[in-house]
Amino acid sequence: MTQLEALYRYEGHPTEFAMSALGNLREVYGIRRIKLDEEWKTIRVEYDATRLAGPTIFQMLRQTGLAVVEELPL
Repeated sequence: MTQLEALYRYEGHPTEFAMSALGNLREVYGIRRIKLDEEWKTIRVEYDATRLAGPTIFQMLRQTGLAVVEELPL
C-alpha cells in the first residue's frame, strides 16, 4: 500500500449534490480520506496509489459536480 495525498483547487460553492457525491467517493476502494476546505477552496484527497492514479482522482472529483480547476503542489 502506497499512501499519497493530492491537493486540488476548485471554484464556486459546492452544491448539496456535489457534497453528497463527495461523501459517496469515500466508499471507493483506495480512497482513504477527503478533506474539503471551503475557506481556501481546496480539496485534499488521501489515496492508495497502488489502487488509483492521480488523473483518476481528478476525474472522479470532476464527476461529483464540483468545479475542480487544477492540482496544486503540496
